Amino acid sequence: MEEKVQMSEVLEALKKASKDIEANPGKGGGGGGSDFASPSMKVLLELSTGSDDLLSGDPRLSTLSDLLSSFKSLVFSLKSGSCQKGKGGILGSILRRRPSKSDEISRVAGSIGAEIQSWIYRVNADRLVSALLSAEKRDVEEQALLLRAMELRVSQGFDRGLQEVLLRYGVFAAVESALADALAPKLVRERAAAAVLALVRFNKAVFVGPVLMGPTVDALVSMSSTSAAALRALNGLIAAIRSPLVDELQARRAIPRLVALLGSGEGGAVSMEVRVLALDCVLEIGYFGRKEANDAMLAQGLIKRLAALQRSDLGGTLLEIDASGGCGVPVGWLWYGRAGADERRFLETRPFASCVARWAVQVEVGEGLRQREKREIKRQVVERVKEAAASEAESATLLAEVLWGSTIW
Repeated sequence: MEEKVQMSEVLEALKKASKDIEANPGKGGGGGGSDFASPSMKVLLELSTGSDDLLSGDPRLSTLSDLLSSFKSLVFSLKSGSCQKGKGGILGSILRRRPSKSDEISRVAGSIGAEIQSWIYRVNADRLVSALLSAEKRDVEEQALLLRAMELRVSQGFDRGLQEVLLRYGVFAAVESALADALAPKLVRERAAAAVLALVRFNKAVFVGPVLMGPTVDALVSMSSTSAAALRALNGLIAAIRSPLVDELQARRAIPRLVALLGSGEGGAVSMEVRVLALDCVLEIGYFGRKEANDAMLAQGLIKRLAALQRSDLGGTLLEIDASGGCGVPVGWLWYGRAGADERRFLETRPFASCVARWAVQVEVGEGLRQREKREIKRQVVERVKEAAASEAESATLLAEVLWGSTIW
């Protein structure tokens, strides 16, 4: 494994050298002004000199080998030409007289950099898969670092070359295996959860199918009561995959387990961070879920749980934020950015505020239900609010928010 780390460091140095030369071919890659033997130029020339032995055993490196040979020929033809000019003999002056040669060096250096980047992708993918699937004693820190590095790289945006490497090396399967392994360290499983989400965002067309068909959903749900990272990943996947993932949660009977994470609002084994994320989760399900998913949440006592959270210390109502004696703002304003900084700060410090109405609005403006089904859900919410309220005053407040908030948008 140490050899793979050293290889990665060498390849990164080679990529940097090629980029330096591509950006500034007239100075030999920078660092030396008009000096022909600048550090970046030396690095690639040394690689080209030893490329026969280093690259010959891997057919995937044949293009890089050819490019290095071309680069070496270009550089020494220019050096030879500069010597024939006599006085000065400076590569920079030759390149200024022959811009086409400068362009050619830049082009070849850029192509070398691209090939080295592909090499880096392969080395890193091999390191990650080997670390996750190795039968030897696991290095938790290394696994976590490699998963984080992969997550950060795919989060930078789509890259066809990177995708080819991810598929060829079976990176998703290895990451999913680590996530689904109940005996794996919690840190590794949490990093794997974040990596799965990053892969889905990288290319949904490729990675959504494996998520829906594999053990990812069950693993995230099983971790959710003790892992905020797992819930964050699940929320991100719901937002990315939308109704198909909610359908999968419903088919696997996971929705009642997620609603149960809201608890009663009176303490318990579930951390407050998990409860806040569980609220985000049921809000997402309310928006994207079909009738069966929303019915499952209501059957689990969702409104009663939300009402309990709303009356907790981290609850309250958006009607409270107007200190001048006005009537506050309706929940529906949050949807179209009409709520100001005061409202958003209020929700940051009191995340369960107006959560009953927030869920009702999510369902009403959401994508999962027909209009007839939305009217039926609202009717059920009104009935359950009356049952869940601790007093007539609370019932009136909750109903006002539900009815006002869901019609203002």
